[in-house]
Amino acid sequence: MTTQVAVLGGGAWGTALAQMLASPSQHEGAREVLMWVREPEVVEDINTNHRNERFLPSAELTPSIRATGDLAEVAQCVTILAVVPAQHLRSVLAELPGFSGDLVICAKGIEQSTGALMSDVAAETCPQASLAALSGPTFAHEVADGLPAAVTLACQGGEEQWERLSPVIARPTFRPYYSDDLVGAEIGGAVKNVLAIACGVVDGLELGQNARNALIARGFAEMVRFGEALGGERATLTGLCGLGDLVLTCSSTSSRNFSLGKAIGEGQSAAELMANRHTVAEGAHTAPVLQRLAREKAVDMPIVDAVVALLEGAGARDVVTELLARPLTAESPTA
Repeated sequence: MTTQVAVLGGGAWGTALAQMLASPSQHEGAREVLMWVREPEVVEDINTNHRNERFLPSAELTPSIRATGDLAEVAQCVTILAVVPAQHLRSVLAELPGFSGDLVICAKGIEQSTGALMSDVAAETCPQASLAALSGPTFAHEVADGLPAAVTLACQGGEEQWERLSPVIARPTFRPYYSDDLVGAEIGGAVKNVLAIACGVVDGLELGQNARNALIARGFAEMVRFGEALGGERATLTGLCGLGDLVLTCSSTSSRNFSLGKAIGEGQSAAELMANRHTVAEGAHTAPVLQRLAREKAVDMPIVDAVVALLEGAGARDVVTELLARPLTAESPTA
């Protein structure tokens, strides 16, 4: 029988989602999950050793997870979770011609070359698919270990799609909440990665918890302004996929984006840090296009501007000093 559920992407988050999806629920035992993985050695590791030593070495994977390098095999599944890095989503989905099942976008970012959200990329490459987005405060290693987590599952097809998808995704320790606001869910996931770099810089500079939490609050105001400008809903951004994900990502070195910012704050070169990583800090790719879109929409995002300056090589202390010197104003999501 054809495997019904597939995960596109063999990184830490894709592996964790596959492990979660394969785990038993109240109504069924271990489920078969197919993973598409680009690296042949990772395919071999998953299928032979039930591990992914390269991207998630802490997890012992359920034997019902099977890896493949064949996208045509993945396209036969009913439900696909797309977890490839945002800047590669278009090229991977282009290899799934004719897919008409549920395509759940788990990549968080904005396409650099076009400024498109991931749902727009998916709609162009898989026009027959039913789109959804899964986003929320989740660290891969915790999800893989079966620790409790809650996420937003935004369904373009509304409640009918939710009724179909939620039993597939929900597990005893993995709880999805319904939304029909695909744009808001995607904006939260994309913007929080950029803001996490800024919070990491604050930590690297040892500026204290007061500064970090002020940055989270003001960064959230930027997220809301931008999200509403693109048609997202404030209520979505105050939930799991917005504020919830922001607080988590901005508070721990388990976040790749926070860790990148922390290293920059400690004086390391952003260019060298990016060149030496085999895992992706999506916020570094998202920041420049987010800045461009914000300016086109006349949305003020000074923290995003600061992150772009840091990634371009500006000194961390100089950038923080410039932020602190901004004109005094009222505290408001529109200020």
